Amino acid sequence: MKGVILAGGLGKRLEPLTRITNKHLLPIYNRPMIYYPIQALVEAGITEILVVTGGTHAGEFLRLLGNGQEFGLKHLDYTYQRGEGGIAEALSLAEHFAKRDKLVVILGDNIMEKSIRPVVERFAAQSAGARLLLKEVDDPWRFGVAELRNGEVVSIEEKPAHPKSNYIVTGIYMYDAQVFDIIKTLQPSARGELEITDVNNAYLRQRQLAYDILQGWWTDAGLPETLYRATTLVRERELKHQQATQQEPVTA
Repeated sequence: MKGVILAGGLGKRLEPLTRITNKHLLPIYNRPMIYYPIQALVEAGITEILVVTGGTHAGEFLRLLGNGQEFGLKHLDYTYQRGEGGIAEALSLAEHFAKRDKLVVILGDNIMEKSIRPVVERFAAQSAGARLLLKEVDDPWRFGVAELRNGEVVSIEEKPAHPKSNYIVTGIYMYDAQVFDIIKTLQPSARGELEITDVNNAYLRQRQLAYDILQGWWTDAGLPETLYRATTLVRERELKHQQATQQEPVTA
């Protein structure tokens, strides 16, 4: 099992913050944003990780992260996405890295409260296909929306004006090796991008799409208000952890 973090794009919705740096290097409380998806993969037991970045600040990732020793890693891989061709195009750059292994893919601006290790372990036991993490939100029209029926996903619609549910596909995706073959069949959307929703719907048509509901809080950090939300949630979590640690009795 390998991990891929998609951290490209220009972050235009966060200007002027992103004029001089990549969005994923902005701070979330006391760490750069990119730290959180890396830590999520490491906590899930994944030690082979590829960071896909782009733009004019890609070199800053190498300066910041190096080979990942801060996370207990022996090595970090990097690759570069030219332009903004969409999430699926960015993922296609990981084919050489994957070498037919299963992948856990995280968008670099996804911040979550709890470990995804149990879900990753379920995916490891899954014989084939994909696995998504869904979350119920108040603003589903910003995301790919999953329609659920009888405990199964029956459709996924990208940024619908009239969502069929409040359950959205978070930026945490798990795919087997056929994902790259699927991406090669995609056509650009009206936005001129290769959409990850089209990848997920391809697995759905093959009846090879499983899902879990993400436990704990979750947020993206791609807008000023969600960047602030992420910082607030992480700060509260860190303070609770510090308080719990301080209250633990000292044993001889």
